[in-house]
Amino acid sequence: MTAPVDVVILAAGKGKRMCSSLPKVLHRLGGIPLVQHVIDTACALGARRLCVVYGHGGEAVRDALAASDLSFALQEPQLGTGHAVQQALPHVGRDGLVLVLYGDVPLTRLATLRRLIAGEEGTLRVLTVNLADPTGYGRIVRDEAGRIQRIVEEDDATPAQRAITEVNTGIMVIPAEKLPGWLAELSNCNAQGEYYLTDLVALAIHDGFPVVTVQAEAGWETVGVNSKAQLATLERAYQLQRADELLTRGVTLADPARIDVRGKLECGADVIIDVNCVFEGNVRLGDRVTIGANCILRDMVVGDETVIAPFSHLEEASIGVACQIGPYARIRPGTRLAAHVHLGNFVEVKNSSIGERTKANHLTYVGDSEIGRGVNLGAGTIVCNYDGANKHKTIIEDDVFIGSDTQLIAPVRVGQGATIGAGTTVTDDIPPGVLALSRVKQVAIDRWKRPQKKVKGEE
Repeated sequence: MTAPVDVVILAAGKGKRMCSSLPKVLHRLGGIPLVQHVIDTACALGARRLCVVYGHGGEAVRDALAASDLSFALQEPQLGTGHAVQQALPHVGRDGLVLVLYGDVPLTRLATLRRLIAGEEGTLRVLTVNLADPTGYGRIVRDEAGRIQRIVEEDDATPAQRAITEVNTGIMVIPAEKLPGWLAELSNCNAQGEYYLTDLVALAIHDGFPVVTVQAEAGWETVGVNSKAQLATLERAYQLQRADELLTRGVTLADPARIDVRGKLECGADVIIDVNCVFEGNVRLGDRVTIGANCILRDMVVGDETVIAPFSHLEEASIGVACQIGPYARIRPGTRLAAHVHLGNFVEVKNSSIGERTKANHLTYVGDSEIGRGVNLGAGTIVCNYDGANKHKTIIEDDVFIGSDTQLIAPVRVGQGATIGAGTTVTDDIPPGVLALSRVKQVAIDRWKRPQKKVKGEE
């Protein structure tokens, strides 16, 4: 890219057909607002300036994009696309190029826009696409030599013009020095009474200024969202793209049509993902990770060779190598698992660290705890971390064995090597190496030894 490029993103539309109080451009596709997709693409182009033209739901749009390095221009009232770009003039330069994008057209590929920008210097460049059903789009009218003459909006088109399948996407690259003059010449003498940006084509031709077109390779690149049905259709197109990228990188997908990536998903070698899995935020899967069917992962780091069984829900946590999680496990924010941890069916862990080779295979809740290495949490073990007003911490040291149906009333510490008998309610700290029972009252048996596993063949 030689000439500097300023980008204007039109995002002022109300989106009546969305039937929502949320501004249209803030509806999410792939877990990201529609307009954010456009902004991300513009940033990847290396644009010099980005200006968002907003209108309906204005402050909500500005607030949602506050973290981005943008300028904003208010369009009030909304009098068409040409009028919208007029509002952005103070925010773009008078040299180089101005690229006009749309906040509700989220999937235009970076490569396509680069081809458009790299077109012949000293031209007005228009992105077009051929559609089997061009209804609703402005038609590209060409002369016998194939040169573009003008763009005719559907409401103003003749029956012959409506039969044209090459349509205007609305995306164009305009020489910045020409833009103010052409915008000043726009007229609203049309069926909608609006100032069309597409009329710049006729103005350029009238001035003897070359107009060239670049074709988008795929129709979905140029599709705008005007209804929930269109949003759903585009969502599936987006997810199929993500699936194709994963397959290209060597990820095994049981069914590419049944995966949802709503953020960023990084995968190591030989990752396997079963059907109906959802990945939100930033998720990183190590080598040889297996994700079972119907799992949800949000903002997760998963170590090499870990297996997550079906119907598990994991969020804002880190999982070590070679762990076994699920099925039906829930890992909540702040959880940190070391290597070779086993968390089985209906186990929930929140804001806790769990050491290497610790196991909780059934029906267990662990919250606000530090659990050491080689701990066994029996079925039905509950850490009672909440007293109705405050959360309290539980510490379980290495090599502790906790029998089934045990409750640990935080704050409490269980010493290294201690054993807690089934059905015990722990209210006081337990010294290392003892057996604790509280079926009637809590007792501590010193110098107690656990049963040893019998070797096969021995009496």
